[in-house]
Amino acid sequence: MPAPSLPISRMIIAYLAWWTLWGALQTMLLMQWGFGFDTAMKDALVTQLIFAMAGYTINTSMHSYRPSGRNAIYVVGWSVALAAICVYLQRETLMRMIDYPEYLAFLGDSTVIRGAFGWLNIMLIAVLTWFWVYVKEKQESEDRRNEAIKLARETELSNLRQQLQPHFLFNSLNSISALTLSHPEEARKMIQQLSDFLRGTIRKDDKAFVTLDEELKHLQLYLDIERVRFGHRLNTQITCDESLRQLKLPALLLQPVVENAIKFGLYDTTGDITIQLVARSEGSILELEVTNPYDEATSSRTGTGFGLTAVQRRLDLLFNRGDLIKTSRQNNLFTTLLRIPQSA
Repeated sequence: MPAPSLPISRMIIAYLAWWTLWGALQTMLLMQWGFGFDTAMKDALVTQLIFAMAGYTINTSMHSYRPSGRNAIYVVGWSVALAAICVYLQRETLMRMIDYPEYLAFLGDSTVIRGAFGWLNIMLIAVLTWFWVYVKEKQESEDRRNEAIKLARETELSNLRQQLQPHFLFNSLNSISALTLSHPEEARKMIQQLSDFLRGTIRKDDKAFVTLDEELKHLQLYLDIERVRFGHRLNTQITCDESLRQLKLPALLLQPVVENAIKFGLYDTTGDITIQLVARSEGSILELEVTNPYDEATSSRTGTGFGLTAVQRRLDLLFNRGDLIKTSRQNNLFTTLLRIPQSA
């Protein structure tokens, strides 16, 4: 339920218009009963002005203290007391403003009617205020809950990305250490590539979504680092139409998927492998398919790795859907399919 959004100035105008309308009706009614315009207008002005002040009083008190259903009797009692005070003030004021027998007799006879009218209006204002405060507090509570959920999701997303980085970083540093003595130039090159990769990762930390073109360029930095480790054994084939490069996807999504493909396709083999990445569009969905060789008979590794689990969790958090990642094994190929919805 949306919170009331009527500006305060409009509320004041509407409130004044409400009592002005009753004042006009009361003036016409008194004139029909034989009182002159001056007398009728004075009576209506004093009556509605005092009732308006009482309505404002109960409105203000209920903003600072919203009664529950158990103590709603407080509202009724307070409204009755206000109505009685209003009738007393109206009587004392009007007796001093209008002093002739016919009107004073009418003023005494109309006391009960004035009190009932005032009480009904005050109760109406109390109920509307009660409802207004209830809806507003409920919406504020919902906003706080949604904000807490949003912050929790952002924290979890950040933690997932941070958990992915150390694994890759440790492998890269170990490789650099191994290359330092035997191939110092390659070690220096790998340090520069690693620096570029990490710099790009830091820049993307605050960006939930990037274009496919940006993601592929960042992925290329990662692949350049891995090629220093594995040399000619690692081959990649990326197929992406130019028309797809401006589609959006979560930042840093492809790197853990490709890392998983390298882990399960290359670590337990001695020959060359080719990892394929195919991008295509299916309606409003960007599909990214990563395929790597997988020999289940000789592989010592089981499962799909933490990387894909983290990717699935990220997609769940960002899109609130659990069907955006799918893995399959067929003909010694392991395939990971990502489906990224595009906003309208």
